[in-house]
Amino acid sequence: MALTRDFRQTVMARAQRDRKFREALFSEAINAYLAGDTATGKAMLRDLINATVGFEQLAAEIQKPSKSLHRMLAPRGNPNTENFFGIVSALQKKTRVRLRVSSE
Repeated sequence: MALTRDFRQTVMARAQRDRKFREALFSEAINAYLAGDTATGKAMLRDLINATVGFEQLAAEIQKPSKSLHRMLAPRGNPNTENFFGIVSALQKKTRVRLRVSSE
């Protein structure tokens, strides 16, 4: 069975209209990072960025070239702590999603 709509378009449309979806996507991306699954975390962050603010706007916000931001979040990318939390902070502002840390 062929897909009728591109996955990225579907994610983008849903993220733009559904705050809970944005929250879940962002939260799951960070949870993947914390669990050590950085590849999944980066992929989900890329989807969130593409679906919301876009790489150009986010790059301007964190004062890094867009190409560097793409490399940081590429499958083999390795953003340093300052860059990673800069991305997270800027995404929180731009998406109006606030993340909280809690222990179990």
